[in-house]
Amino acid sequence: MAKQTTFFRSISRLYPHVKPILPRLVMGLVCALLASVVALSIPQVLRVLINTSLQPGGSTETVWIASSVILALGVAEAVLVALRRQFVINPATTVETKMRISLYGHLQELAVSFHDRWGSGQLLSRAMTDLNFLRRWMAFGAIMLVVTTLTVAIGVGVMFSMSWQLALIFLAAAVPIMVYSFRFRTRFSKVARLSQDQAGDLATTVEESVHGIRVLKGFGRSHEALENFNEQAEELRQTEIAKARHQATFSMVVTLLPELALGLALVVGIMLTVDGQLTIGALVAFFATAAVVATPVEFSGMLLAMALTAKTAIDRHFEVMDTENTITSPADPKDPDLSNVRGALSFRGASFGFDDGGRLLEEIDLDVRPGETMALVGITGSGKSALLQLVPRLFEVTEGSVMIDGIDVRDFSLEQLRSLVSVAFEDTTLFSSSVRDNVLLGARERTDEALHEALDVAQAHFAFSLPDGVDTLIGEEGLSLSGGQRQRIALARAIAARPKVLVLDDPLSALDVNTEERVEARLREVLRETTTLIVAHRPSTVALADRVALLREGRIAAVGTHTELLASNDHYRYVIASLEREPKDLDTELHEELNDTAELNDTAQLNDAGETVR
Repeated sequence: MAKQTTFFRSISRLYPHVKPILPRLVMGLVCALLASVVALSIPQVLRVLINTSLQPGGSTETVWIASSVILALGVAEAVLVALRRQFVINPATTVETKMRISLYGHLQELAVSFHDRWGSGQLLSRAMTDLNFLRRWMAFGAIMLVVTTLTVAIGVGVMFSMSWQLALIFLAAAVPIMVYSFRFRTRFSKVARLSQDQAGDLATTVEESVHGIRVLKGFGRSHEALENFNEQAEELRQTEIAKARHQATFSMVVTLLPELALGLALVVGIMLTVDGQLTIGALVAFFATAAVVATPVEFSGMLLAMALTAKTAIDRHFEVMDTENTITSPADPKDPDLSNVRGALSFRGASFGFDDGGRLLEEIDLDVRPGETMALVGITGSGKSALLQLVPRLFEVTEGSVMIDGIDVRDFSLEQLRSLVSVAFEDTTLFSSSVRDNVLLGARERTDEALHEALDVAQAHFAFSLPDGVDTLIGEEGLSLSGGQRQRIALARAIAARPKVLVLDDPLSALDVNTEERVEARLREVLRETTTLIVAHRPSTVALADRVALLREGRIAAVGTHTELLASNDHYRYVIASLEREPKDLDTELHEELNDTAELNDTAQLNDAGETVR
């Protein structure tokens, strides 16, 4: 549930961002206000003109002078409006850009658990739509709201100076408008927040549908996805209609009541003029001034709606920015010489659980020797992936510690820790860039030699045969590649970082056994001094490890070689027996099908030959 704040408290949170450009905004406000004052001056020139030059015996020269003054005032108003735009547009876009960069930077720092809770569309709408609206409100809405308020106040004062009776009639219309404004603000704030949240949910749905288009098509569920999207889009449409209805009603009230007041004022004004209490020039000037004042009053509905929507955008922005980053670098981090780091990985009483649930890991005690490859096995939900993510501090231990060479990982700076530890996950994530950029993402040395070695170790030689070789753009999330190709690129990325500790969450699941063996052999050769902790879902991966750790219900149940555990642990035998059968790549399956077909044909021919002999 979003925390409710007052309008001025929400707007005040923009001050640190607006402070550097405040002089420019003030100049824009002054220009807009001067333009409004100039507009209010024109009726006064008309009043003088009518009361002097348009009377019997009036001078033609005065008419020309008055016309020239009105023309000059009109030009001055246009220049001031142009200056207002020049003063505010550039600094407003600067604030928008800085806030967007700040939001993106904060999102990069926030813990993985935050991103697990938030939909990507909600974050996208905050980074793009909300900040874009804030920029437009700062450059136009906020300034015009202040100018409108001052214009109405000055205009009403001028109207009182000409006829207090007519001014009171006009001002009487303001009372019901003010009463309705309070009701409008409450209702519109709620529906504006709902609209922006629904837009974020809709963006999430679009993103998920685009990323999962193969699944939707593969299962023939495009129609159901469209129906779900249609329901969400219709909900947003109804909310937008409700917003428009509230705004239209408010606009009707603020337009109709002043017009009715002016109609009554016209009748009273004519009577006052007939009685000699008001000159014709003053009457004309009054209504000309009223016309100038009425325009901002009519726009007040739109400006108030913009202000309330801006408040919602600010609240949504700071919902993210106020989220505390729970995983940070220490104030005084340890800084060991990388060349002396051996990569001894230790878990001491390490426990982990999410805030909203029980513990996934309970008092883990485990030692992985420098340069050793240890496999983690266990049934689904035993906590294997969570254990791996404690090493680079993607998750934080709730009790105990994780250590590298006897130093708690929390004592390293995040930057140094994640240069010591490299990760590769089963669900590979690639970026919309070239193969080269993806592989060398975390490499300390971005050289061709490092690139080629990493691709060779990961058996990703296919990259050289792509249309533009390693400079080929692989598309969003690498979906132009097969699953096995994506996994090999992700593994090459982890290898290119040359880590001291390598954590692999079953990154070879899409590879055939022969390719996996070649990858493991090259990993042993190139990363012989790298400590490797790997989640294994296949017997072949387990067999290639130096030792195996068995996880059971969030605890380490046994540690030993594959052979030792097979001989001594019933649960280990059960887990190994339940591991998935070795997958085969398409070429292997086609080859075997062709062999089977050939064998059947040969058998048929032999049978036919036997029948012929008989």
